[in-house]
Amino acid sequence: MKEENIKTAARVLLGTSLVLAGISHLTFARKDFRAQVPNWVPLKKDDTVIYSGFAEIALGAALALSPKHTEKTMGKIAAGFFTAVFPGNIAQYTHNRNAFGLNTSNKRLARLFFQPVLITWALKSTQ
Repeated sequence: MKEENIKTAARVLLGTSLVLAGISHLTFARKDFRAQVPNWVPLKKDDTVIYSGFAEIALGAALALSPKHTEKTMGKIAAGFFTAVFPGNIAQYTHNRNAFGLNTSNKRLARLFFQPVLITWALKSTQ
């Protein structure tokens, strides 16, 4: 498979995953996502989950469907989004909040190392 096809498949997969995650924010996983909202966020936890769900749907669709000339920009925006939500993962770890099957400190800690993977995926699939 050509490198360009692999990058396109990776970008579309990431975008589709974001859309699905966004839908889960609005439906069946709202409670779990509330566990990731840091206490310092000045909105109600449920409102934060809903707004971030809409943002993920929009971002995922834009990433998956982006024309060639906007891919690089969309990748940077996605990487920025993954960076911006990282404090939520840290809050889940530091406050010992169980969600998404992350019910031990070790599991929550391991989850922190996945965020750089998402950032790299967003950048590499769009460069």
